[in-house]
Amino acid sequence: VQLQASGGGLVQAGGSLRLSCAASGRAFSDYDMGWFRQAPGKERAFVAALPRSGSSPYYADSLKGRFTISRDRAKNTVSLQMNSLKPEDTAVYYCAARPSAGSPWGYWGQGTQVTVSS
Repeated sequence: VQLQASGGGLVQAGGSLRLSCAASGRAFSDYDMGWFRQAPGKERAFVAALPRSGSSPYYADSLKGRFTISRDRAKNTVSLQMNSLKPEDTAVYYCAARPSAGSPWGYWGQGTQVTVSS
């Protein structure tokens, strides 16, 4: 599966952004879908994931309540709604896919930059 992330940009603290990840090659329903982010000088970190099974999404503890991951099966896209953004949310955001919960995140999009100004 090929992934293409979009929707990043510059936003003021307190604002919102919606990222989108489009898939081609295979349907999203065949994969767990996730979002990760990498801030300058830091390692890539988990943000949120949506199991292929249809189970509830799960989030990094620090992001619960502000970020929401969702899937549009008809459009074969996965979105990340980000609200109440903070400067520390500034990072390159990546969407990812894996065949199942026991597999590594083996498929990655190219990343989209999110910058939150104070």
